[in-house]
Amino acid sequence: EIAVALSRQGIKTTLIMGPSNLQAIKGVKTVKIKSSAEMFKEVKKALPVDIAVCAAAVSDYKPILKNENKIKKTNSALTLEMKKTDDILEYLGKNNISRPKLVVGFSAETEDLIYNSKIKIKNKNSDLIIANDVSNKKIGFDSDFNEVTLIEPDGKTNFIKRSKKSFIASAIVEKIV
Repeated sequence: EIAVALSRQGIKTTLIMGPSNLQAIKGVKTVKIKSSAEMFKEVKKALPVDIAVCAAAVSDYKPILKNENKIKKTNSALTLEMKKTDDILEYLGKNNISRPKLVVGFSAETEDLIYNSKIKIKNKNSDLIIANDVSNKKIGFDSDFNEVTLIEPDGKTNFIKRSKKSFIASAIVEKIV
């Protein structure tokens, strides 16, 4: 919805997205990827840009080992070792050479939404964070509706009550354009 709203404003828009049923969007260049590493590579390849909106909830961790075959039940316990994935939002916010003029991130939280999102905006050096409570089953994932709080670096907040995602996307784009 944000890519659509940006495109409607006449902004040349590229959508880098993971596996999805989303159909092609007229006027939006779409790059499909399968992993967080591919997303990071494509984001870097797309630079320089004026505005970067990181709406994807890319996993923070990935397994160290990937098995090609089924793991058999030979042991009573299984340990899964994880490593951090590249932080795309942090890279964009802190990369001074090709930092976009405006870096917008999303903060998907299950507790202490505003507090954790205010920490994130500072740690990632973002210009705006869109905080959304992913524990609320009536909004967000698998819903056409959401409610979000826009957070600025100075701590100022703007709550957008439960609305269609297309409305929220337009409100976000209006704020950043």
